[in-house]
Amino acid sequence: MLETTLSQVETSARARIEAARSAEELEAVRIEALGRKGALAQISKQLGTLAPEERAHAGKLLNAVKQALEEALAARKARFEEEALRARLDAEWIDLTLPAPGVRPGSLHPLTRIQTEIEDLFTSLGFAVLDGPEVETEYHNFDALNTPPDHPARDAQDTFWFADGNLLRAHTSPVQVRGMETLKPPLRMIAPGRVFRNEEVDASHEHTFYQLEGMLVDREVSVAHLLYFMKLLLRHIFGREVTVRLRPGYFPFVEPGFELDIHCLICGGAGCPVCKQSGWVELLPCGLVQPNVLRISGIDPEEWSGFAFGLGLTRLAMMRYGIDDIRLLQSGDLRFLRQF
Repeated sequence: MLETTLSQVETSARARIEAARSAEELEAVRIEALGRKGALAQISKQLGTLAPEERAHAGKLLNAVKQALEEALAARKARFEEEALRARLDAEWIDLTLPAPGVRPGSLHPLTRIQTEIEDLFTSLGFAVLDGPEVETEYHNFDALNTPPDHPARDAQDTFWFADGNLLRAHTSPVQVRGMETLKPPLRMIAPGRVFRNEEVDASHEHTFYQLEGMLVDREVSVAHLLYFMKLLLRHIFGREVTVRLRPGYFPFVEPGFELDIHCLICGGAGCPVCKQSGWVELLPCGLVQPNVLRISGIDPEEWSGFAFGLGLTRLAMMRYGIDDIRLLQSGDLRFLRQF
């Protein structure tokens, strides 16, 4: 009879333990089954009425049921705690890859940094910083720069043309033309800005990039003056002497013309996609201003001479910061830009 009662108490208590949906319900089951006035306590009081041999057997059964219910209660309580912890973690979970809340401090784009430094250098040397339209006339982009009508640069495969005959400027040299038209020599000017070429995009070429043109017009200007300013510029940007080479180059608006290349700072000259595996990067087309260019802009080439250069701000930024893909600079990827 006592065994049947203990079995019924255990079965009922286990069912209620599994059915409990809160810690409060679980505690109620514990009190009713194991409390001082609970079912097992009442059965325990009946043991004194049994014969000694029956009492020992019943006591073992009672202890076994009590231990089993305590283990079941502990297991269910542990599940409640685990579920509560999981719910808390779900509520408090933070994605550490997300930006921190609040206002994030901004920073200058690497191209802006480079441009600002160069402008500061040249203004300290007496150069004016000029600006001009990005949509240009054919006259200012080609004719006034002594570019022949059949020059391949005028072709649609190199230049973005509009239906009205205007174009997206292929370089910032038109700003120099406008400067010569309005300023009187002697003059010193630089023209930073965005330019456009119908280029196939790869690691070292973009259809939209940034240049900085410079010009100095004075009396008896020579190649020596040009080299002095170019080396001064590169030393200022890189903070040290850099290896350069000067090659003959043809440009309609300078004579003689040169290509000033810089030893690739990405690969150290070993060869990479940026330098086209050559170890050198074309950086500074330059030369002495072609007399016809001066004459077209109303400056007497018999009295005045000068030098001009075109600096690739985009490639210079790549060399300065070790950027191996030009497309990153205008990608808008904040992960890239936050490095600066």
